[in-house]
Amino acid sequence: MFSIKKVAGVSVALGLVLTGAVSVPADARSKVPPKTLTIWADESRSANLTKAIGTFEEQTVSEYVQGYKVKVVGYSGFDALKTAIDSATSASGPDIVLGANDWVPSLAKDGKLAQFTLSSSAAKQFTANQLGDLSYNGKLYGVPLDINNVAMLTNDDLTDVPTSFGAMVDYYKANKTKEGLTRGLCVAGGGMSWGAAGILSALGGAPYAMSGGKAKTTGSPFTVTTFSANVKNMLLEADGTPNGFFTNSDANCKQDFIDGKVPYAVIGNWEWKDYVKEGFDMKKLSCVPGIKVGSCGAGFGSVSGALLTSFAGLKGDENAAKSFLNDFFGSASGAMSYQKYEQRPPANKAAAAIASPALKGFGTAASKASIPQLGTFLNGGAKDTTGLVLSTTKDAKGKYIPGTKGASIPNYWDALPALWTALVSSDAAERKAPGVAIQLFANIMAANAANSVNN
Repeated sequence: MFSIKKVAGVSVALGLVLTGAVSVPADARSKVPPKTLTIWADESRSANLTKAIGTFEEQTVSEYVQGYKVKVVGYSGFDALKTAIDSATSASGPDIVLGANDWVPSLAKDGKLAQFTLSSSAAKQFTANQLGDLSYNGKLYGVPLDINNVAMLTNDDLTDVPTSFGAMVDYYKANKTKEGLTRGLCVAGGGMSWGAAGILSALGGAPYAMSGGKAKTTGSPFTVTTFSANVKNMLLEADGTPNGFFTNSDANCKQDFIDGKVPYAVIGNWEWKDYVKEGFDMKKLSCVPGIKVGSCGAGFGSVSGALLTSFAGLKGDENAAKSFLNDFFGSASGAMSYQKYEQRPPANKAAAAIASPALKGFGTAASKASIPQLGTFLNGGAKDTTGLVLSTTKDAKGKYIPGTKGASIPNYWDALPALWTALVSSDAAERKAPGVAIQLFANIMAANAANSVNN
């Protein structure tokens, strides 16, 4: 059930039509003792959700859910919110929590989430990957809210949006001296592991292999020879030294891009307004192009979600919580009334289609090529039981010599920056042979994938 008062203005502005909305007369609502539907969120999301639906005092009974008013409780940050939900009990816990997708496995295993079924009309508005992000063991636990991702922005004062990775490298080489370029492509948002995942993929690498919407737990995550060849062709000179197009550091990337010293930059969907203020056109957002013309590197495109807790059922609020999840968060008009203030790319397809150019750009980049962010694969915890996973030394016959058995295997967040250093560091002492460095990264991620079944 929607509030005509709160949502109609947004809907008219967006050209939306509200269907099935029922307005309960104010005089009738005021006589009904209110029940409370409680939602927990971090500081930003709680403030913006409150702007969208009004404060508890401003709402009238049954404005959003029959017989209820909605109370939004904010925490100082995501870490504080996670700590709170981890320690919540049936007496203190919320009915709904706005959390990260990688919270789902642990909260579900701990019994703090309840299975949820989207209405058929709402389910059509989300991709399989987005719903998978909020699922555990085949069960869905909430509604996708918005996409957490990066996209590549082209400085159109310098050049056009490229159609391939090679086109970017060619432009850099041809204009490096003339334009005073410091790099060709850099990461301004998200860092050299999370933000650079699309670059890894564009060159033929991956943190894990995907098949049928699921990450594989066996085998290499990518073809080492293909990735190695692409690195040599795109990032290195004939003598094996870096060509300067991409470096192992994100330092000064944002300012260099703004100053016209870098033609292509990966930026985060939380910072696009900074670039608009500098005059950049958000219609120039794209994925990081791949080696093949028209292909895209797949970065992380996971979603945050409105999650149904098990506390709702224990308090008798489960039906009310499900109603709000489906009718508000699961609808285009509800998503847009919230994102009007939150300003992140909405996961809802209908809402994304009528979003601003910036939000559309990030949403399009995610829809063209993205992979879910799977903490069980990325966060490490594996051991090198054979000594061969971390080995980089070969014997006379070309076989790897086992190293220390039982050594801890790095997680993805450390392994990818280390790979960039090994490939394109300006310090020759830090560089390694591309084939060796890339095989090591493949071994690390294959071992973490195999270990994921234990997480």
